Amino acid sequence: MIEITNLPVKRGNVPLRVARGHFATNHSHINYYIDITYPKTRLSEAQAVAKQLVKTLKNNTPIDSILCLDGTAVIGTCLAEELTKSGFQSINTHKTVYVVEPEFGVNNQMLFRDNIQPMIRNKHVLILMASCTTGYTAKKGIETIAYYGGDVVGVAALYSMVGEVCGQPVNSVYNLNDLPDYASYDYKDCPYCKQGRRLDALVNSHGYSWL
Repeated sequence: MIEITNLPVKRGNVPLRVARGHFATNHSHINYYIDITYPKTRLSEAQAVAKQLVKTLKNNTPIDSILCLDGTAVIGTCLAEELTKSGFQSINTHKTVYVVEPEFGVNNQMLFRDNIQPMIRNKHVLILMASCTTGYTAKKGIETIAYYGGDVVGVAALYSMVGEVCGQPVNSVYNLNDLPDYASYDYKDCPYCKQGRRLDALVNSHGYSWL
């Protein structure tokens, strides 16, 4: 089984839980699995993540909607509450923050139904993710919001390996400085595969499947 441990680095009440090994995502092979299970499902940890993320955002950035990817709706709800309490600018009529999730259609394409589109169109949208490593999912979110007429104002994540995606800043609780030996490889260039090392698990936003 995967052995998940808490790293000694810590931001507030948000632990960084990881497992080291040889893992495959939909886009790459990685040497760390970052466990976001509890922040996504436990209210106290979701609130702690939201408090830390608010500190990374600029107070003069209007945020009308939060697009929750990777199953981060609980964190998104807590973040919306923190943004409201912190007095972040909002230009929507109701002076509140919308928390939305995309639907996925054919070929895993993000889409929004007609009743959700007004929460994206002409709105300042923050993309919220569990982790941003290759930037592939964030890029898809940015393109989708632009297609529906929204204005992306940034990306937020619990952990990020990149500082920006498509010119948008990535704000995170933890980053590569906290996990400097984190690595992501194209499966064709994965050094573990070249060494003949078997995969330990398949991982995605829902968790891991031990092999």
